Amino acid sequence: MAFRAGVRPLTATPGASETFGLGCAPIGNLFRAVADADAEATVHAALADGIRFFDTAPHYGAGASERRLGAALRGVDRDTVSIATKVGRRIVDAHGDPVPVGGSGADTVGDLSADGVLRSVEGSLHRLGTDRIDVLYLHDPVDVDEALREAIPALLRLREEGVVRAIGVGMVWPDPLTRFVREADIDIVMIAGRVTLLDRTAESDLLPAAADRGVGVIAAGVYNSGILADPVGSPYFDYREAGPELRRRALALRDRCTARGVQLPHAAARYPLDRRGVDAVVVGARTPAEVAAFVAAATAPIPPELWPELEAV
Repeated sequence: MAFRAGVRPLTATPGASETFGLGCAPIGNLFRAVADADAEATVHAALADGIRFFDTAPHYGAGASERRLGAALRGVDRDTVSIATKVGRRIVDAHGDPVPVGGSGADTVGDLSADGVLRSVEGSLHRLGTDRIDVLYLHDPVDVDEALREAIPALLRLREEGVVRAIGVGMVWPDPLTRFVREADIDIVMIAGRVTLLDRTAESDLLPAAADRGVGVIAAGVYNSGILADPVGSPYFDYREAGPELRRRALALRDRCTARGVQLPHAAARYPLDRRGVDAVVVGARTPAEVAAFVAAATAPIPPELWPELEAV
């Protein structure tokens, strides 16, 4: 599969990845602080390695991720990159008050109102230093009914006006995301951590519904917060320490991969692309080395007989 026409860069770059994008939550200080210069180096490494799709959000570092991504892309031909960001959360300062448009803050709070969507987009455009957004997701909406009533119509207007090229919803939960696929005129969804070697809950309803409706799917969270990257050194699942059964399964997956001469994180990054309906994968990275590691997964040889062995685990 590959990024579909509506979300890929307007101008193709020779050698650019058609299936992998950079997740920019880590350069927004996810888990630990990142210096501006290190964030910039990570984005530049991604560009050098052929990555042209970048996924960020106001929620990531309360504006820090968008600001850093925008700074790193300054001077890059805008038509050669695709930027995805999100709405549905409002950036606030340490006192809980909204920050000025385009500012960064201390936290975010949910806001599914139409006005909140428009203000969020305005702030994102300022922080990113761009005049348009390629993909605009509604970010983990808690109340699906309110989101369908308030936020989705605002997204539709933004798409009609050309401020954004494609609209969608990004969530961890497959069931409400399936509702959006069936009930809203969206272009794409991002599902995090539910099309992986350890958690396939999006495959029963979400992926078939998206395929039936012609909605694109981007898979994120392919390492389930770390356990599928390094079951020993980073045994975390959904941002919490993994239990014994998950660790056992992750180690078994690693051993099956090792026996076939494959690195577990390479198989984990490639697995979603083997699922019907998944267009592409976004992988988070905070350093150039982490970028190089997931980019290597795109071309790493994986014998076809490995997949049924991993299915058995």
